Amino acid sequence: MTDQWVSFSRRGMADLVHLKGEIDLANANDIGRVIVAHTTAANAVLIDLTAVSFLDSAGVRLLDYIVGDLDDRGKPIRLVVGERGAARMTLQLCAFRADLLATDLERAATDLGG
Repeated sequence: MTDQWVSFSRRGMADLVHLKGEIDLANANDIGRVIVAHTTAANAVLIDLTAVSFLDSAGVRLLDYIVGDLDDRGKPIRLVVGERGAARMTLQLCAFRADLLATDLERAATDLGG
């Protein structure tokens, strides 16, 4: 079950994806399938990574795929990474697109017009 790692809600016009725990090779594909299925009809997507305790290269590839898919469909996305933490550190080390990273949910929702 992916419920232990991912849950969904709404924030303004955006679908909000909450990720938590360890996102790695063991669960990234399952999590990705659930996120894509849930956000297919979304106008915009916020992914909250502040509760992620570990993010490996499979998790980074997952986020890269989701961002690419949403970009291709013209749907805005923001990744909420907090001021510090595993996801923020990993994404910065990988030179992930800084324009998509937000320190807090409020700022990310505002960026998306929500």
